[in-house]
Amino acid sequence: MNKKICVIPARMASSRFPGKPMVPILGLPLILHVWNRCRLEKKFNKVFVATCDKEIFESVTAAGGEAIMTSSSHERCTDRVAEAINNSGLKLSDGDCTIMVQGDEALVNPIMLSDLISSFEKSAARVINLISRIERIKDFEDINVVKVATNLNNKIIYLSRSPIPNPTRGDNVPMYQQTGIIAYTPSFLEEFSALEQTPLEILESIDMLRLIENDIHLDCVRTEIETIGVDTPLDLERAEKALSNDTWTTQY
Repeated sequence: MNKKICVIPARMASSRFPGKPMVPILGLPLILHVWNRCRLEKKFNKVFVATCDKEIFESVTAAGGEAIMTSSSHERCTDRVAEAINNSGLKLSDGDCTIMVQGDEALVNPIMLSDLISSFEKSAARVINLISRIERIKDFEDINVVKVATNLNNKIIYLSRSPIPNPTRGDNVPMYQQTGIIAYTPSFLEEFSALEQTPLEILESIDMLRLIENDIHLDCVRTEIETIGVDTPLDLERAEKALSNDTWTTQY
């Protein structure tokens, strides 16, 4: 049976919202919401947190979860995931699937994870990024929200913190955002981590641009389910309201 591994990278030193993994929402740290919600997807053989911070490690392990310590020098979450996989002792092959769920994806749920796993298993893609519909114009204009443009073959052709596509020539602009929920083959993760950072990646501060600049296909799966990546205290307020009305929250 092919393995399906979920890795949740998290660190305290966020530039926009320091300490956010341990900020309580409905009495539970954000990182534990994400961990619990990923565990609701029963296709996973293993779910663990990758962190460089003792507070996060202790919170997860005290809740009965698994966490792996990594270097504090990583600037990109994908590099943290790569180190955690290497340190985990797991012997993965390219028939296996690694799914990264960033530790601030407060509304991740089993439906979107199952859709991503199914698409990964049916395709020959080495990497697939979940993208979600943007419902609010203010989010479309927010530099903290990474917007996505795709081609006719469901490949991502650009990612930007600016509003794309340009909305001035139409009323029904397809507005989608990148999520921090990405499926990889194990060998791809190693290859990606070995690539040098690229100019647009650095300029936009979006690590998946490294693929596009190296002419590597970045596939996507769309979800119409709301996602909230907690980048600011205002995002935290939105996430708390959404989680309080979310049926998945009652299951943990």
